[in-house]
Amino acid sequence: MTNRFSLAVHGGAGTILRSQMTAEKEAAYHAGIQAALRAGYAVLEKGGDAVDAVVEAVCALEDDPLFNAGRGAVFTADGKHEMDAAVMEGTHRNVGAVAGIQGPRNPIKVSRLIMDRSEHVFFSAEAAMKMVLDAGLPFEDADYFYTEARWNALQETLKMRAEGKESRDPARRHGTVGAVARDMRGRLAAATSTGGMTAKAPGRIGDSPVIGAGTFADDQTCAVSATGHGEVFIRYCAAHEIASRMRHAGETLAKAAHHVVMEDLARNNGSGGLVAVDGEGNIVMPMNSEGMYRGFVTQTGRFETFIYRDEEPA
Repeated sequence: MTNRFSLAVHGGAGTILRSQMTAEKEAAYHAGIQAALRAGYAVLEKGGDAVDAVVEAVCALEDDPLFNAGRGAVFTADGKHEMDAAVMEGTHRNVGAVAGIQGPRNPIKVSRLIMDRSEHVFFSAEAAMKMVLDAGLPFEDADYFYTEARWNALQETLKMRAEGKESRDPARRHGTVGAVARDMRGRLAAATSTGGMTAKAPGRIGDSPVIGAGTFADDQTCAVSATGHGEVFIRYCAAHEIASRMRHAGETLAKAAHHVVMEDLARNNGSGGLVAVDGEGNIVMPMNSEGMYRGFVTQTGRFETFIYRDEEPA
């Protein structure tokens, strides 16, 4: 079926097990994903633009401390926040990307600012911050971004490293939020935002702001937002590879995305997943991890949210 509009979001992937989830926390994750879907849906149902929809959806996730972006971002090894984000529209391939920022309430809005107001497409922290201040985007101090859970995760990771150990939990290597959309005019867009890896080296940049790795959109093929082990997603140009398989091999979105996630990435320690939508509004949400916070909605107004790998749309 061709949908008039479609929206999918994710809130990160990793080792997400029912045995480790309380009913209250599970309900909170479902609520967070649904809030993001509703924010994007409010744009799309009125005939709004796909870019506006994905930015609004991601802002909702950045504002929720449960997710590793914006207010819930993880800490670097030196106890600071360095956030990355990107947005891309598929009609003209306009892009805005930013890396290593701390302070703006919604990093995805910084990406949108870059896309709309600069002839350039990718900025690092210092230059981006000047643009933020000049534009008057909402700004917060360090306390706003602090969460006890993220701070404790940093301390646990640093303790393990001091003992010469490394966690085998892939969730510590990634955690991202993102959204993809097709609007009523058939335009595609993708947006991704992240705090990065717990205890990452200062200055490290993952796949989220790298166009063609963690974020990509092209009206002729698909829009993709990924969450995973960033270094591997970059090496395999994960998002663009899906579009390339569709364009050059004639594969469906489902087949192309499955191959990239389950073959290229999974076989090379690239744990994680993604959400993607094609020009007809078809949505896929593949993962090779135990779970991924995710959901989708179309013009039917039916909101679907999922957490575990064995959950599938009805």
